[in-house]
Formats: sequence, C-alpha cells, structure tokens
Amino acid sequence: MLNLTTNTPEQTIAMGKQLAEFLKPGDVIALSGNLGAGKTTLVKGIAQGMGINEKKVNSPSYVLIREYKGKNIQLFHCDLYRLNNVEQISFLGIEDYFDREGVFVIEWAKRAGDLLPDEYLDINIDLLGEEKRGFRLKARGDKYQRLLNKFKNLIK
Repeated sequence: MLNLTTNTPEQTIAMGKQLAEFLKPGDVIALSGNLGAGKTTLVKGIAQGMGINEKKVNSPSYVLIREYKGKNIQLFHCDLYRLNNVEQISFLGIEDYFDREGVFVIEWAKRAGDLLPDEYLDINIDLLGEEKRGFRLKARGDKYQRLLNKFKNLIK
C-alpha cells in the first residue's frame, strides 16, 4: 500500500501523469471516493501522461464510458455513479474492456463488485480539505504490486 497527499488539483494531475508512465494496455485502475474527491482530476493527469489533452477529459457520468486515443495507447474512462446494481453494470459490458488494448479507469468501481478483474490497482481518494486530498493506492495482485513498487521509487 502507498499513501500520498496532494494539496492542489494541479498536484493531483501531476501525480496521475507520473502514474501513467507505468501503465500498459490491459491495466485496470479502480477509483473510489466521495463526490468531489478528485477522481476525474486524477484521470485528467493519467490522460495527460498518455499524451491526451486533459482538457478533453470529462466525467463520463451520463455517457458512462468515454474513450480517448493517446500517443501509443487508448484510455477507457468509466463512471458507475449513475448505475444502481451489478446487473446494470454487467449489461454495460465493462468486462469487455478488460481485454481491449488500453488502460481502463473506473470511477465508483466498488459498485462493480465481482465484475472487477482479479488483479487491478485500487485507489481510494479522501477529502482532507478544500483542495487537499489523501490517496491510498493498493495493489490487487502481483502485477500491480510491481507497478506500485516502480511508482514508489519514482516519487521518492
């Protein structure tokens, strides 16, 4: 597990950009946190690190999944906030994205329950102040433990 704190949205974007350096096609990131915690802000940073204009990245609350083409990799950005149960999420077909050639980031990921893959990077975001955020990054599986170890070395 890795605990990090950012003090501004710009720092959250920078953290996402750094994380993107280690992401590969097929990677899954599960985000959780209250409304306004900074989930989409972190995704903007990940997008920027993948060569995507972060100004184009918006919360997919109403469209559910947005797809962005990066320099060498795609970003699939999903928001499950408006879905009420696992059946609705299953109907959406998120499992199909796990096999696509891109990085899949899911906001409100806990709502997916058992539909999540066995391995993924779990990131919980806590509101610590008006702009201050606490991040708890937890690896689910060996692949993500290696990713998390590389990320830890970068930010030391």
